[in-house]
Amino acid sequence: MANVTLLGNPIQTIGELPKPGTKAPDFKLSKTDLTDVTLEDYKGSKLILNIFHSIDTGTCAKSVKQFNEEASKLDNTKILCISKDLPFAQQRFCGAEGIENVEMLSDFRDGSFGKDYQLEFANGPVKGLLSRTIIVLDETGTILHTEQVQEVTEEPNYNLALEAL
Repeated sequence: MANVTLLGNPIQTIGELPKPGTKAPDFKLSKTDLTDVTLEDYKGSKLILNIFHSIDTGTCAKSVKQFNEEASKLDNTKILCISKDLPFAQQRFCGAEGIENVEMLSDFRDGSFGKDYQLEFANGPVKGLLSRTIIVLDETGTILHTEQVQEVTEEPNYNLALEAL
């Protein structure tokens, strides 16, 4: 289990993140149009997985906005913003905020992404949701960088994620 905090209170995830240098676990996530995508669909592109618990929190929304701004400057890189929010909520947020450069993906169907990547919260008030995490992958799906934000209410280190590319 990984130990993080929510407003200073300890909470845990169900396990430890996959390690840099290893292949990322496959996934099946839903797009805002309710079609499903897998890791294989992104083969040949570098990926930043911006993972968070809900688009309806200020810090999560900030991370999507920041990565949306950065995405337009990156070559051969896609930024996937992943939560358990319903695709309808993700689409509503993107429309209201003018988010066009990142892809919103949802783990709402079966929760397998959070389990396979070992970043689902095991306890606390956000039990069952996804921990704020950044995972950077190369074009072959090998993990280059991970960051699990230690205090859930804080933003990730954007610079470290971008430098890992």
